[in-house]
Amino acid sequence: MLSRDNWKEIFETIQKNKLRTFLSGFTVALGILIFVVLFGFGNGLINTFDDFFGDDATNVLFVFPGRTTMPYKGYKSNRTIEFDNSDLEDIEKNFPLFVEYISPRITRQDTVSYMNESNSYRTQAVGPAHQFSEMTIMMKGRYLNELDIKNKTKYAVIGRLVEQDLFGTKNSIGKYIDVGGSSFKVIGVFQDDGGDNEERIVYIPYTTRQLIEKNTDKINQIVVGFKPEIGYAGAMALDKSLDRFLRSKKFINPKDQNGIFIRNIADQLKQNQQFARVLQIIVGFVAFGTIIAGIIGISNIMVFVVKERTKELGIRKALGATPKAVIGTILLESVFITTVSGFVGMLIGIAILSSLGEKLKDFFITNPYIDTSIAISATIVLIIFGAIAGYVPARRAARIKPIVALRDE
Repeated sequence: MLSRDNWKEIFETIQKNKLRTFLSGFTVALGILIFVVLFGFGNGLINTFDDFFGDDATNVLFVFPGRTTMPYKGYKSNRTIEFDNSDLEDIEKNFPLFVEYISPRITRQDTVSYMNESNSYRTQAVGPAHQFSEMTIMMKGRYLNELDIKNKTKYAVIGRLVEQDLFGTKNSIGKYIDVGGSSFKVIGVFQDDGGDNEERIVYIPYTTRQLIEKNTDKINQIVVGFKPEIGYAGAMALDKSLDRFLRSKKFINPKDQNGIFIRNIADQLKQNQQFARVLQIIVGFVAFGTIIAGIIGISNIMVFVVKERTKELGIRKALGATPKAVIGTILLESVFITTVSGFVGMLIGIAILSSLGEKLKDFFITNPYIDTSIAISATIVLIIFGAIAGYVPARRAARIKPIVALRDE
């Protein structure tokens, strides 16, 4: 079966039937190529979801005040809910087994300037723990600490692009910037993997912001970091318990969906991961369908090939060729074409995925890829079925009597 004469005969057959060989190979290569690309796109979707949550901590609850739509315990509807510093203390006191850290957040849009340079930036007044929720990476200097909160210092931690906009190539540490009419000393510069918008933020102590705003104790929202070891079930339990606690404290009707909002990152992450997995399964089925199409295509072509060579096979048998030899010749040709075409299609598909990178990010596909082992396995599966596709008609042809084969038109 692997003799030199057999290989010579196969290459001569391929040379004589270039179009047929090309169509056979094209069918196989296209099937593998589409499988690789579609499977890679499925992985790209998962990458997009991972990137969306990857730049921030996932063990976090964001609590937002709202406006009531129902009366409750003597309080009228359409009441604006406000959080204050006492809420931070109460949450820490009542949920010590769940809470790892907590930070308020007061968000404003301010004009920030240094000498002749100025721009409008998002300013967030936070506590030291906010660094963990945003996974802020310090490039130089330091982040805000508890002494800054206690002493209500006018210190600022600025994003990489804020420094670049206002200071150019100069070092900003120790310099004073004007934030909404107040002077702040830059004590640190950070970077964030979340993108440019996340690096155009100025962080200041929340107590300083409250002092500037008529010495109030109000805060916009609360960031609660829960202990990772409590897991998803613990995160959901904390979500419900915290919601009940704050509704009771703020006199919000338990059925009022607008009084308070809690954004559970752990729950969102799980839902998005489940959605991504479903999409991957759907894409996998479609990709597997292309493999089936390739198998059907090569099977149909091999049936035609055997039929076309009926007389030739009859002559072989008349000259003493055994059924095994007849099957072996056809089978070897089928496997050879399928193998070469399959691996060519696989390599082209992998090359296409490698060249895309983040070019499809606008379509929610980030760095699409496929494990080499999966691509090779799919190719081997197609080769095996390609062999079967060649074996079935070859076995039928081997059973034909020489006189019947020679009579065939």
